[in-house]
Amino acid sequence: MTRVGKYHLALIGAAAFILLLSLVRIVTGYDDLTSSGQFAAALGLAVPIGLAGLGGLWAERAGVVNIGLEGMMVMGTWFAGWAGYQWGPVAALAAGLLGGALGGLLHAVATITFGVDHIISGVAINLLGPGITRFLSEVLYREGTAAADAGAGITTSPAITGNVWTPSLPILSDGPDLLGKLENTHWFLIADLAGILRGLTHDVNVLVILAVLLLPLTFFVLWHTAFGLRLRSAGENPWAAESLGVNVYLIKYVAVVISGAFAGLGGVFLAFISDKYVEGQTQGRGFIGLATMIFGNWRPGGLAAGASLFGYTDALRLREQAAVTSFFLFGAVLLLIYLGMRVRRLMSAELAARDVKQYTTMATAALGAVVLFWLWLTVEQLPTQFIFITPHVLTLLVLLVASQRLRMPKADGVIYRRGEQH
Repeated sequence: MTRVGKYHLALIGAAAFILLLSLVRIVTGYDDLTSSGQFAAALGLAVPIGLAGLGGLWAERAGVVNIGLEGMMVMGTWFAGWAGYQWGPVAALAAGLLGGALGGLLHAVATITFGVDHIISGVAINLLGPGITRFLSEVLYREGTAAADAGAGITTSPAITGNVWTPSLPILSDGPDLLGKLENTHWFLIADLAGILRGLTHDVNVLVILAVLLLPLTFFVLWHTAFGLRLRSAGENPWAAESLGVNVYLIKYVAVVISGAFAGLGGVFLAFISDKYVEGQTQGRGFIGLATMIFGNWRPGGLAAGASLFGYTDALRLREQAAVTSFFLFGAVLLLIYLGMRVRRLMSAELAARDVKQYTTMATAALGAVVLFWLWLTVEQLPTQFIFITPHVLTLLVLLVASQRLRMPKADGVIYRRGEQH
């Protein structure tokens, strides 16, 4: 498939997704499925996950597994809160980037210079991040300090001073607010498109704009520049890159430090949303970001799709718990689409006629669709425990269906030593 063909397929997929959401909204009666508030919340929840995943992408494309994203994000939140209450949002942004980058540098020193196993180093970073930030809070936010007088505690910083820029799209989503008026009509598809566009363009945090711009920028740098080619070659075959004169050590260091900075930027966003640092506010988003990067096949587009899906489902769980049951219908239709794709491939002779594994997969998808449809018809309200996990399960289902041929960089996680290929 050509690159243009892939872009067209992505656009068709996005259009089909919106159409399916609109149909589910009409059938279930839950208007919040495509409301502007829902998509604004989804965007806010997706950004820190996407930034963490983007950080993982930079590191792993250079051949360094980075499961320490959670710890780096924690350091970003703490440094953003500490600098933000003293000097404002710009200082919080710079400090959060620096805090995450320091975590990345520590991971790079351990894995690249000293050859520590990447998983072990990442686990250590995840343990060190909360430990270091708790120690700093104990020292700087203890009773009697200026920070404590400003409202800090051992587990929280004072509020960030100043305001973060949140622009809106003139006329369409602000002022006359034409998109808002269209959304309120609740017309099929038209109101849904208006709600989605308004949610993505009304009072948008400036860090959201920055995060969205980083996705095409990352794609351009890694796939359309000489530096990106060297970085990806370090993740595929560092010894071949070395033979062509690439400084593999330097490339890996730069990639992992950038990785940490992106994770730290995700932490800055969390600090901006809560207006301060709060201990434990990352809530595993670094791990989820790493998962979305893997399901996204180590590419920015797939990563963005995975983060968006998780943000959407989590936002719906928080905003309207009763609407979570509509996920059953959505999942059933999704499985039927997947089943149709498998049947089409089978009919086009792409699969072996007697491939038992493929028939088993198709049967499982059909059974899953029937079960989900039955649950949608019979279940009116889910218990709280199931409401909490249902968005996560649906996200995994969608990502598993969407991800077909995952291929990690060949030298990802390999300990590199100059001139010592094994």
